Amino acid sequence: MKIDISNAYIQKKALSADNIQFYREYGFLVAKALFSQKEIAALKAETASIFRGERGQISGLLPPAGLNDDEILKQYVAIHFPHKLSSLIKENLSHPDVIRILKKIVSPNLKCMQSMLFVKAPGKAGQSWHQDEFYIPTRDKSLVGVWIAVDDATEYNGCLWIIPGSHKPGFMRRRVANLSDEYADVDTVDVSGFYPDHQVPVEVSSGSVVFFNGYTLHSSKRNKTKNCFRTALVNHYMSAESMLPWDQDGKLEPTEDLRDIVLVAGKDPYAYKGTVDVNQPYLRPEVLNIKTS
Repeated sequence: MKIDISNAYIQKKALSADNIQFYREYGFLVAKALFSQKEIAALKAETASIFRGERGQISGLLPPAGLNDDEILKQYVAIHFPHKLSSLIKENLSHPDVIRILKKIVSPNLKCMQSMLFVKAPGKAGQSWHQDEFYIPTRDKSLVGVWIAVDDATEYNGCLWIIPGSHKPGFMRRRVANLSDEYADVDTVDVSGFYPDHQVPVEVSSGSVVFFNGYTLHSSKRNKTKNCFRTALVNHYMSAESMLPWDQDGKLEPTEDLRDIVLVAGKDPYAYKGTVDVNQPYLRPEVLNIKTS
């Protein structure tokens, strides 16, 4: 039986009681046109500047060599922590319309710990089924992904797919080897227990934003177009009340509370600890094998 997702859509940027209840029950929301086209144009220009190396060098970044923006972007998949390079992306971590929604579904006190800029070019594979909490552990299950569509995202160019309600059990699901060429990852969550019609494509226009719980199963398929990118800026937030025991998949020393964060709303109960700057921007590899156990 298909799930009615009409209450997933936030109307005119005004979060309703039905929206909040839908998020609790199904683990995601969609806000159409939350970013203006002027804001999106600025993000597109900034994306090109970042991958041209104009915002600072990153290991593996190739010299522009006279290539146009599309030719440059086709060489990459994504960059992690672009807010460490770009003042515009860092500013957008605190986008007022995004924060207003997060304060209603997470906490009045919010921190951001990660940004990712995806430039899925024509032909590029997607991400297999996963739960973000598997990679970014919180103590209170408050993790939320904020997926900002810089380009239109359709089934054909590799939009987000979500399994509504898959967050509710609140545990890490079994991972198995990935056998599909739709995905670049070496493994995937086993979704065989869900009916196919419970897997919902979330097609959105440029400027729209998808909010999803850290336990919500989601994926994206291969970009099957010849000339359409599917660029998206994805930021991760959690309640400031919770500590963040995140070692960046073994890249950092084990910690009970990673303080490489940006406070975006309210108060930080752990402000007395100060903050650190340990995560550095890096290019995402084409085949992802971050954590498989």
